[in-house]
Amino acid sequence: MREIDHFIGGESFSSGDRSGDVFDPNQGQVQAKVRLGTAADLERAMDAARAAQPAWAATNPQRRARVMFKFKELVEAHMDELAHALSSEHGKVIADAKGDVQRGLEVIEFACGIPQALKGEYTIGAGPGIDVYSMRQPLGIGAGITPFNFPAMIPMWMFGMAIACGNAFILKPSERDPTVPIRLAELMKEAGLPDGILNVVHGDKEMVDAILDHPDIKAVSFVGSSDIAQYIYSRGTANNKRVQAFGGAKNHGIVMPDADLDQVVNDLTGAAFGSAGERCMALPVVVPVGEETANALREKLIPAIAKLRVGVSTDPEAHYGPVVNAAHKKRVEDYIQMAIDEGSKLVVDGRGFKLQGHEKGFFIGPTFFDHVKPTMRTYKEEIFGPVLQMVRAKDFEEAVRLPSEHEYGNGVAIFTRNGHAAREFTARVNVGMVGVNVPIPVPVSYHSFGGWKRSGFGDTNQYGMEGVKFWTKNKIVTQRWPDGFVDGAGDKAAFHIPTFA
Repeated sequence: MREIDHFIGGESFSSGDRSGDVFDPNQGQVQAKVRLGTAADLERAMDAARAAQPAWAATNPQRRARVMFKFKELVEAHMDELAHALSSEHGKVIADAKGDVQRGLEVIEFACGIPQALKGEYTIGAGPGIDVYSMRQPLGIGAGITPFNFPAMIPMWMFGMAIACGNAFILKPSERDPTVPIRLAELMKEAGLPDGILNVVHGDKEMVDAILDHPDIKAVSFVGSSDIAQYIYSRGTANNKRVQAFGGAKNHGIVMPDADLDQVVNDLTGAAFGSAGERCMALPVVVPVGEETANALREKLIPAIAKLRVGVSTDPEAHYGPVVNAAHKKRVEDYIQMAIDEGSKLVVDGRGFKLQGHEKGFFIGPTFFDHVKPTMRTYKEEIFGPVLQMVRAKDFEEAVRLPSEHEYGNGVAIFTRNGHAAREFTARVNVGMVGVNVPIPVPVSYHSFGGWKRSGFGDTNQYGMEGVKFWTKNKIVTQRWPDGFVDGAGDKAAFHIPTFA
C-alpha cells in the first residue's frame, strides 16, 4: 500500500511507526497510509528551516518572485494530475478540484508582485536633516495548519505569502488528504525554492501541539473548526506567537421579494451542495423574506434539487461527489435526524443514497429542510454537508438580524434588485464577508479573506496586503547625516524627548 511520508529539507523523510488511513471516498476503502509525525520530526524540519531561512531572507524580492512565477507555471502544467489526486482523496469532482487549485494560484499570482508589496514608506525632512523610512522584514519561520476541504487552495494561501515575504515555512496539512500538499512542495523545489524553506510534516494533535509550543515558530495560520481555532489561537498566543485562526461558518443567503428566483435557485444549489457542502463558504441557510417569497422559492427549489447528480469524483456530469470519510458521513446524517427531531420539516431526504458499483462510498444525497427555527441546534451549529435549511423571515429587519446574531460570522449573501436594500444590508450586517447577488463571496487575492465572531480569531486576515502584514514585521528607521554641527546640535546633550518641530 502506498505510504505518504514527510517532506523535509527538500526530500522525502520517514520515521516512526504511527500512521493514519487515507481513504478513497468513492469506494469507501483505504488507499494509502500517511505518516503521523512527532515533535522529533518537527525538530528535523525546523533544523532544515533554520539553516535555509537567513539566505532566503537575504535574497532580493524579485528573485523570490521569480520562484513564484515558475511555481505558478508548474502548477498549471500539472493541473490535471493535481486535480485527480485531490479528488481521489477528498471526493470533490474534478472541476471543483481544479477550482481548488486555481483559487490557490490566484494568491500565488499576488505573491509574484511581492517586490511592490514589500515596499515601505519614506519621509524626507521629517526634522532638521532627519529622514524616516520603514521596511518590512520576515519573521523567520512560520507554520500553517490546513483543513481537509481545500488541500491545495489553503496551503497555497499560506505558504505562498509567507515564503514570498522571506520566511521559511512548516506546513501541517490534513492527514485525510495529504498527497496534494506534498506534490505542491515538490513543485516548489522544482521551481527553484531552496531546500528547507518549505517543509511538510504530517500528524495529529501531537504534531499540532509541537508546532504551537515550538519557540522558533514565530507565526501560525490555521483554518478548521471553531473549537479547534480557538484552541490554536489561545495556545499559540500564550506562547508569544502571532496567530490567525479561522473557524467554522453558518452562512446565510437572504432572498428579498424582488430577487430573480430562477437565478437564486441556480446560485443556491451550487453554493449549498457543491463540494458536498464541505466548504466554510458554503451557503447552507436560505432566508426568504415574507411567506410569499418563501413559498415561491420552495416550489422552485424542490425540482432543482431533484435534478442534482451525485456521482464519483471523476464523473464529468456529477454536480458533487462523496464526503471525505465514513465518520463525516455519519456526522452529517446524525444532524439530519436531529433536525427532524427538533421539528424542522424535511422536504428532501438525502440519507440512504447508494451509487451503483460504489455502494460502500461515502455518498449523501442532497437534503432540504423548511421551517427551521433559530432556536434549533441544527441551525446554530455547522453541519458541513449537503444540507440546505430554510429559515423564513417576516421582514427585512429580521433578515438582517439572523446572520448578525449568529455566533458565526464568516460570509453572507443578499439577493435583490434593490440597490438601497443591498446598501443597507451590507452596512449593517455583522459578518466579515458579504456578497450582493454573489452566493460565495470569497474575495479576490488582492483583497483579503477572514470572518468575524467565532469564524475568526486574531486581527489579521489571510492573503493580500493583510497577508504581507501577518508574515512580516515592520521596522521604522529614523536617520540623520549631519554635516558638522547643524543649528548648534551636538554642542550639548539633550535630555528631553526629541521633537521635530
